[in-house]
Amino acid sequence: IGCDPIVSVAKETLLRMRAGRTHVALNSNSTPTAAFVKNANWQNPAAQCVAEIIELVGQPAVGVFDADAASTRLLGDSIYTNPMMLGYAWQKGWIPLDKSSLMRAIELNAVQVQQNTLAFEWGCRAAHDLASVQKLLNPGSVVEFKKRDPLAHVIATRIEFLTNYQNAGYAQTYQAFVQKVKAAEEALAQGLTQVASQGVAPNAPLLKHLPLTEAVARYLFKLMAYKDEYEVARLHTAPAFHAKINSMFEGDFKLNYHLAPPLIAKKNDKGELQKQKFGPAMLTGFRLLAKLKGLRGGALDMFGKTEERKQERALIDDYRASVEEVLKNLNLNNHATAVEIARIPDLIKGYGHVKERNLKAARAKWAGLMGEFRDGKVKQLAA
Repeated sequence: IGCDPIVSVAKETLLRMRAGRTHVALNSNSTPTAAFVKNANWQNPAAQCVAEIIELVGQPAVGVFDADAASTRLLGDSIYTNPMMLGYAWQKGWIPLDKSSLMRAIELNAVQVQQNTLAFEWGCRAAHDLASVQKLLNPGSVVEFKKRDPLAHVIATRIEFLTNYQNAGYAQTYQAFVQKVKAAEEALAQGLTQVASQGVAPNAPLLKHLPLTEAVARYLFKLMAYKDEYEVARLHTAPAFHAKINSMFEGDFKLNYHLAPPLIAKKNDKGELQKQKFGPAMLTGFRLLAKLKGLRGGALDMFGKTEERKQERALIDDYRASVEEVLKNLNLNNHATAVEIARIPDLIKGYGHVKERNLKAARAKWAGLMGEFRDGKVKQLAA
């Protein structure tokens, strides 16, 4: 029974599989590995893992379905993936035990007996009639394409977020800068429309969606809403967060927080901050800290004096300066390069040493694109 494709193709496991002897009940959903943290462009190899197992033991000996999605959708939590896979394998005839024995084991375990039993039954149904289960997961069999959020909505939601993140003045700074970009790109689009209407450039694509403005709206926001200690506290004390947690768990449970505060966290031999566990009492600290967000970036901001926080604030200024330079020389030939420059923050992912590593690569590309823009190299107009 393989509840994760990546784990299931471990060397020791594959060495024990034999065609004609081994049967594999496999959950198709795979949890990202540590490589996801080290590589921002990591691709989940779940499909390749499934193919490798099928090649080894043969298609008839392998049963695959997305138990993770099924348990989440049908039972409200992916924690029931394992008993669902057990039911799937039993229904296939690959577990030499009576069903009553398995049910008794669930009872004796005395943890979420009803839900685990139900998960087992859903697994049995998936093995017997997978199509019916998939239909429940995707009712209607209608392909629905997500509509593109209007630019006004993209901007408005971020203004609201930044107001809660810091204050109305901080959000206004964001709004004013985005509007400046929008005015410049609209002027460029209007000029292109006039040229096209005169028949001079009839095949030139129009800047209908204002891609430069949208990129700045998304990524200036990303830089301005950096997740510091005050923001972590605000998010962890949000009523919506606790409502979600309470809907996921029953009975007497407690929250532990794994954090690496730059001021007190220990470092490994590479100089990287290491997370440590904080108990439920941390919530009291979070409530106090969330109320102090007005100190962010000021003289009394003790967290803002760390190198990481200084770097995050400097990034905002550097990004704005680059966009300002772009706007002064924006034209149809360099518009596509301008959009690439505006999207640079998308490469800056993660936290701590992971973010630092990605930032180094992003800055190298950033410098290259700015050099290209200054040199006036022509790129195809962004659609």
